[in-house]
Amino acid sequence: MKAVGLGIAVVSALCFGFSGPMAKFLGAAGLTPLEAVWVRMAGAGLILLVVLAIARPRALRIPRDRLLFFAAYAVVAVAAVQALFFLAITRLPVGVTLLIEYTSPVMVALWVRFVRRVRLPRTAYLGALIAVVGLAIVVQVWEGLRLDALGLLLAVIASACCAGYFLLSDSFSDDVDTLGLIAWGMAGSAVVLLPISRPWQIPWSAFAGAATLGGHTLPVLGATVWLILIATVAAYVTGVTAVRRLSAAVGATVASVEVIAGAVIAWVLLGEHLGAAQITGGVIVLTGALIAQSVTVRLSPAAATAPEASAVRLPSGRPSG
Repeated sequence: MKAVGLGIAVVSALCFGFSGPMAKFLGAAGLTPLEAVWVRMAGAGLILLVVLAIARPRALRIPRDRLLFFAAYAVVAVAAVQALFFLAITRLPVGVTLLIEYTSPVMVALWVRFVRRVRLPRTAYLGALIAVVGLAIVVQVWEGLRLDALGLLLAVIASACCAGYFLLSDSFSDDVDTLGLIAWGMAGSAVVLLPISRPWQIPWSAFAGAATLGGHTLPVLGATVWLILIATVAAYVTGVTAVRRLSAAVGATVASVEVIAGAVIAWVLLGEHLGAAQITGGVIVLTGALIAQSVTVRLSPAAATAPEASAVRLPSGRPSG
């Protein structure tokens, strides 16, 4: 079961890795980053809602006592993570923003330890820290560093919201359907993003054309469909499922593999070659992720007796969603 959960988490990271390159093709077609985010969220939400309404309507039922949870998921776990990242990179280097956002595994581990009062094995913290060091090397944070106070604040909040995504994905019970939560989360985020994305200004005619980047030409509509179906629907479904199997602390660390996946995909599609630092950092990130996932083997005796211990489930007790 642990291996299955880890495999699902890696698949999720690979799917999320397509989001940057596909979004760049949309940008080359004339869409702004926030417009691309809105198309991504609205498209994914619409597809999931229609499919579930036809095939699994019960999944769309929202328990009355879970309305605030669904709203928090849409605002924090989806809309805020996406929008704040794209706003932060307008004021900070992309590499620095990525590094700050992917400190979320450390935030998750600290939350689980000090708020949920669950004692995790040291490997959980060690793996998260190793992954962050690897990410710093991947993005070569030492090059072109410039700190903007507002940009730094946006990136830190984005990181906190990213941690919220993992914690929220780990905190609901069987009364919430996983697919229904994701569907309403996507649709809700599209509504939340309306004022800042302004979809009425999107150059819709661009979707009939093609965009060229790194010597590769893709139909804009094809890139959009891939962004929606693979980098969003498949990525979120597998991501939440993985967290439900592995726990928030481990899922957050393994998800950092997304940066490596994105770099490799950008290498192939956009011609953005990886240097020695990226390859070295990638190995370190993977090492940290593998170390962290060993937390699923066992919890410390203190965790087993803590009232909140049920909040971090082992794979054998995790519903598949």
